[in-house]
Amino acid sequence: MAVQGAQVVSRVALVLRLVSESAPRGITTAALARQAVLTRPTVHRLLVSLAAEGFVDRDELLGTWVLGPELYLMGSVAAARYDITTVAAPRVQALARETGESAFLSARRGDETVCLLREDGSFPLRSFVLFEGVRFPLGVASAGIAILAYLPENEITEYLDRRHLEVERGAAHSSTVVRERLALTRRTGWALNPGLVLEGSWGMGAAIFDGRGLPAWALSITGVEFRFATERRAELGRLLLEHAHAITQALRGEKTQRNRLI
Repeated sequence: MAVQGAQVVSRVALVLRLVSESAPRGITTAALARQAVLTRPTVHRLLVSLAAEGFVDRDELLGTWVLGPELYLMGSVAAARYDITTVAAPRVQALARETGESAFLSARRGDETVCLLREDGSFPLRSFVLFEGVRFPLGVASAGIAILAYLPENEITEYLDRRHLEVERGAAHSSTVVRERLALTRRTGWALNPGLVLEGSWGMGAAIFDGRGLPAWALSITGVEFRFATERRAELGRLLLEHAHAITQALRGEKTQRNRLI
């Protein structure tokens, strides 16, 4: 029996997110079914329907699915409201240049952060945990820790009660440990990820705030562990906060200008 209503929408959204996360290589129907915890025939039907509307494309040579042209067109329209990469890109580049580490811009999307930009620094040893399109739950990577730390307390509590990060990510993400990490972030202003996603790959992040004063994006840097020694973190944190604050101020200036034009 065909699945109806909201469940169909939820499944379509899940399929599109998984295809997006597989970029640029794409994903097979079988792999998508496993990750979505859906039957292969169900996933195949959804993909064929999405392809007919231009939301996904199939690479016949590789047998994988990728995002389609219709999403590009929709994204171009949405970018006028939500895209901050034009404002943030020079800051991401400067952060990579000044620190030598890989620098990133991530956006909050519901319970997750999505990496939007990556700029590699000059240091030859790099971490490839983060790349454009990858998603992490809030409170896991440094960008998500920085964002979660500055959400209203009731939202933090509701999220931690609902998401069960300890089950998903292990004991280092129990509610108690995450809260300690959030408290430290609020004291220093920047978040530290001590190899939580991949052993030996450390990161630091700082939140960027929207016009309501809520954390909606984050700047972050990642690299090998010895590059984040205690004596260096203060300088890295200062640079992160400096560039994140500059983006926040630039976005507030853009909002003020738009309001004057209305």
